[in-house]
Amino acid sequence: MTESPRRTVEVVPYHPAWPAAFEAYAAEMRDACGDLLVTVEHIGSTAVPGLDAKPVIDLMPGVANHEDARRCIEPLERLGLRYRGENGIPLRYYFNDGVPRRRNVHLFVVGESQWPAHLLFRDYLRTYADARDAYARLKHELAEQHRDDTLAYCVAKDDFVQGVIEQARAEGR
Repeated sequence: MTESPRRTVEVVPYHPAWPAAFEAYAAEMRDACGDLLVTVEHIGSTAVPGLDAKPVIDLMPGVANHEDARRCIEPLERLGLRYRGENGIPLRYYFNDGVPRRRNVHLFVVGESQWPAHLLFRDYLRTYADARDAYARLKHELAEQHRDDTLAYCVAKDDFVQGVIEQARAEGR
């Protein structure tokens, strides 16, 4: 088995082209999966205007049930996405597209598991610039500390992310 090239953590300034890239990828997914997809959401840092991010678009397509999710695997693979199973998050169908990575796809049954948490986090950062800016500072610090370890970089953000989600829930969002 060939080892995949090592990815470096790079956080870059927000790019106004990210929403259009999301729309293009989402349209491809809608065409590939048809009526199986209930919705496709833009999540992650590239979905928050003004937030520095790794230049990778995170998409969260939603389906009505797990059978529909399984039926989406093959059409999404035909788009060049690699199905990676749950990849550490229960009830998620995770896909990515290689190196350099351009997109991550987190397919869920709408309303189940991590679905609402992803939306709460995104929407909170879109609403509160101070939280967005604090997250940007943290991401830059962690990118320096974990430049060659994307998993450590992601894990190190968890406490901040969970704190924002808890704050959003406490505010009744």
